[in-house]
Amino acid sequence: MTHDWQQQIHTLHAEMIRRDDPAAWVREADAMDASVLYPGFALRGPVFGVAVQDPAVGPEWRVLKPVVNGMPQMCRDSLNTHLWFRAKDDTDDPAVRRELLAAVDVLEREPVNEVEACGVRYRVVRGDEFTRCDDENRLEPPRPTDPEPADRTWEWRAEHTPSPDLDLALDPDPMDDGPMAGALRAGLRGFAYRGMRFPTEVRRESQRAAASHPHIVLLPTCFAVVERERTGWEPSLALQATPHDARRVLYDAMIEMWPMLYKFDDEKKAAYKKAAEEFRALERADEALVAGRRFQVCRVERMVRMGPDGPETPRPSDVDEYGPMKIHPTLLEDGTVVFEE
Repeated sequence: MTHDWQQQIHTLHAEMIRRDDPAAWVREADAMDASVLYPGFALRGPVFGVAVQDPAVGPEWRVLKPVVNGMPQMCRDSLNTHLWFRAKDDTDDPAVRRELLAAVDVLEREPVNEVEACGVRYRVVRGDEFTRCDDENRLEPPRPTDPEPADRTWEWRAEHTPSPDLDLALDPDPMDDGPMAGALRAGLRGFAYRGMRFPTEVRRESQRAAASHPHIVLLPTCFAVVERERTGWEPSLALQATPHDARRVLYDAMIEMWPMLYKFDDEKKAAYKKAAEEFRALERADEALVAGRRFQVCRVERMVRMGPDGPETPRPSDVDEYGPMKIHPTLLEDGTVVFEE
């Protein structure tokens, strides 16, 4: 660790003392315990989102769409939709609408990672997702200090906690995340994909990114439901903002989604319903067993690399399964929506 990073960690420590925040000290103790119990890292791979730099708000890049998607094109489509609806609903100025629709037009035709409209830059950003693990490949479960929703409902149609990514400033030098997070950022600066399971070009691009985008932003912790497979753990459901939200989606999947999606017979439905109700009755369980399958709720950490011009964009080796397309009806400069046959 360089003297510069040592100094930054000392500064973070001093800031914690100055704030005299007991909750922060408890979170720091939790992080220290986790580093001992789960010293390894299991890399899942890249995730993608959308960030925005709006001079009217400030010079920093902020997260517009959560950094959770598995392909860059999913984020381009999400940005396409965001700009189209801004043009449709948020302005009556034909010139503003024209500029927004020009960006939409580009996104419909080209796999670009950045567009600009009305002086605002929109960028598809790349992150990496990982979990902590121990020597026996057990994944870290939620910590006692991880935030939970005020209303811990299990109702099927209740709202889930919004993503903590939204409007997050991508600050590579925060002063409020504690020495353990500072040490993690320091350790991740030189992180690059290694090992023969990664193609040569993937490893080369990863090494180049460590040099071109050396600063690390740690995104808010999320929570995943994973399933134990013969070769390791595999993600089963979408990332959630809190441990309880992750437990809820697992409960809902066992009760309703999976039986409907996979057309379970009555016997299998009953087995999954019984397992789901037992899981729910435990309130804060992090593991569920059903029909020979093992599911776990685990913590998921994510990082975004930052360079002189902001967050890293997708790399050439990042894979898309499909390309750009027209998503919405034609929108004219006067606001008229044209539905084509």
